[in-house]
Amino acid sequence: MLRFVCVSTAAISSLVGSIDAPGTEILNPVLLVLEGDSERRALQLLLAEAGANASAVSDLPAALSELRAGSYSAVLFPADQISEVIAGLPEPAPLLIAIADRQMKGADALAVMDTAFDCLVEPIDVRQLQLALRRAATFHAMRAQVVKPVVTSVEGPEDDSTFCGMVGKSDAITAVFRMIDKVARHKANVLITGESGTGKELVARAMHDLSSRVDGPFVAINCGAIPANLLESEMFGHCRGAFTDAVRDKPGLFEDAHLGTLFFDEIGELPLNLQVKLLRAIQEEEVRRIGDTKSIKVDVRIIAATLKDVGAAVRDGQFREDLFYRLNVLPVELPPLRDRPEDVPLLVEHFLRSYAEKHAAVGTGPKRMSDEAMAHLRRYPWPGNVRELQNCIERAMVLCEGPVIEAHLLEDKVRRAELGATDSLPAEELSIKKMTRAMEEDLIRKALATTKGNRTNAAKLLEISHRALLYKIKAYGL
Repeated sequence: MLRFVCVSTAAISSLVGSIDAPGTEILNPVLLVLEGDSERRALQLLLAEAGANASAVSDLPAALSELRAGSYSAVLFPADQISEVIAGLPEPAPLLIAIADRQMKGADALAVMDTAFDCLVEPIDVRQLQLALRRAATFHAMRAQVVKPVVTSVEGPEDDSTFCGMVGKSDAITAVFRMIDKVARHKANVLITGESGTGKELVARAMHDLSSRVDGPFVAINCGAIPANLLESEMFGHCRGAFTDAVRDKPGLFEDAHLGTLFFDEIGELPLNLQVKLLRAIQEEEVRRIGDTKSIKVDVRIIAATLKDVGAAVRDGQFREDLFYRLNVLPVELPPLRDRPEDVPLLVEHFLRSYAEKHAAVGTGPKRMSDEAMAHLRRYPWPGNVRELQNCIERAMVLCEGPVIEAHLLEDKVRRAELGATDSLPAEELSIKKMTRAMEEDLIRKALATTKGNRTNAAKLLEISHRALLYKIKAYGL
């Protein structure tokens, strides 16, 4: 996938001095394509002073010949030749840096802006150029490590089929990986949906790390974990004396996330009165602290996540329709683990390696899963998704005293995933009480997963009262 950094030709001649940050990492080698001799020499000098090994040619045919003959990490070229450059790129394609006039319009402008990794507009100073090159280098390094080989042995190196910390190779999850890579470079708002435990925050962090904002902060807030009376202050900040406990000025999370990414987890839990203020902050790109009379401009990329059906919440009047459309510009839906069972062995091996390192201090060495245990893990529907699998593996590792994790170390609910399969149960496990509890717990988990956490609808599916469901959830520790 191509990425661009746009630099104005008119600004190149005004760049004076060197990119002087010690230890700045930029791409090497770089090919520069510019017709004007003076502009080409000036930009080549700046790149060289910054530490880049920059070659230069004066026209596109020579550039394409050079690209086919050598291996370049990046190519700088006039943006009006974007179509010709893309058509002639070799594989693997270098990172593209378009040198664009500010007045460029039409199809060329749309082609550049639609896929821009970073854009610098005139007047450009040296530090802006330096930051663009550093971001390009960071992205280039991450892109080279996005998909790693599959490893199924716990003794092997730690290089699973991994995308920014997420593990999997199924069609369902690789489609998500492609979507992340596609939308990460845009500032447009993203709404991530999926069941609890599917990795929504990991997706948000991946989008931040693959974007031009990677050098900025990533700030997360859980809208369901903060009391409603404190949430506004957390989001927007407050001035000293705004309320009883406001003993000093406090910036909000919007200010903390300036030039970075602000992640709203469980956005469906945001109170209606704050939904109005969030909508205004997104539209105006400014916030006002509680008790203040002046607004503060902020440059923030918004990513939100929820396990709720926000569309249904809009229809029920529990979520503002205008805010929903503002957030849902780029929707990303995460598949539940039960829809990608082929990823379970990869995740198991990944967690076995991770926890072997975590518990190494107490003598817990590398372990592997027995075939019987792995069969149970593959068969279980994982209503708690990857997080539940992760907890299951850690528990089994702690209990295991040998190198192999046997099936009896797994929780009862995992071993009894096939309801009604009692023929193979040993005599000591023929307890109606225990089996009934396991069945109830499994059915409640499935009902909650089906209704995306809506307990009222889950109670209807289970044909029990809402109060009975709440009691069972508490009793079973769900």
